[in-house]
Amino acid sequence: MTGAILESVLTCPHCEGSKQETMPTDACQFFYKCETCTAVLRPKPGDCCVFCSYGTVKCPPIQLERPCCG
Repeated sequence: MTGAILESVLTCPHCEGSKQETMPTDACQFFYKCETCTAVLRPKPGDCCVFCSYGTVKCPPIQLERPCCG
């Protein structure tokens, strides 16, 4: 998948801990466990994945204006 940024920094809304992660290109990531406070993050209503809700960069399909999570 060319043209998409694959690295995003996720920031936990509970503790504000953050970590750079590589986004999957073939699936949405619905859950993410914060390494700082162990909260399990889920997408906000209307978002397809945790990267779209809590990341510095939206997921690759959204960046490329393609359908996400089929």
